[in-house]
Amino acid sequence: MPRHASLPLWRDQSVEQKLDALRGQALDLYRYQLSAAYAAIMRMLGAHQPADGKEAADIELIKRLIAEHPDILSMRCEVGHITASAMIVDLASRRTLLHFHKRMDRWLQVGGHLEYETDIAAAALREALEETGLTDLAFYPAADAVSPIDYDVHTVPRRLETPEHLHLDFRYLLLTRRPESIAPAAGESTQFRWLSFDEAFALVTEIDPPLKRLLRKGQVLLRDLSSDDD
Repeated sequence: MPRHASLPLWRDQSVEQKLDALRGQALDLYRYQLSAAYAAIMRMLGAHQPADGKEAADIELIKRLIAEHPDILSMRCEVGHITASAMIVDLASRRTLLHFHKRMDRWLQVGGHLEYETDIAAAALREALEETGLTDLAFYPAADAVSPIDYDVHTVPRRLETPEHLHLDFRYLLLTRRPESIAPAAGESTQFRWLSFDEAFALVTEIDPPLKRLLRKGQVLLRDLSSDDD
């Protein structure tokens, strides 16, 4: 809700008070400009059926952080920010693609930060294209309004001038028919593996429980694909 100006007047305020006022005005603008986007995200979160207690708790945390931090889509939000990632599967072989993330020191799905975007699915697709070069990627399940198949909140450790913060990850499923055409953009990781689901699950010490949950969801969803869809 908009608020009145308050005493002391601007001319009488300290530097700290002026900075707080400016910060509040910036957050008010975020809240106003992104209200429709956040309403859509909240509906999406509310419609999702969590697979376990961790995912259920993460969804509730995401809802709370959206309500408390109207700049949660921005990397400048200090508590953390929404990110977008995707599990990629080759339709013919039913193998999934993992890449080795050097900073996190583990095998992960592709993904990254939003770049002034409010369409999280579009951000996931953009990141996947940039990191793999696969140009035929398509969402599954296909729908007018694509939704994540999984949600995960995790802590990113401090690095140089970037403080410890949270990633509120919205995770999608993407399909490709051309797994051999991987061509990552300059500066992206080049360590990729196409793995069967059994091979991926066997990386016990190299992938984390939320990634295993994502893989299990993808495996179940792909069982619904008939050979005609291939």
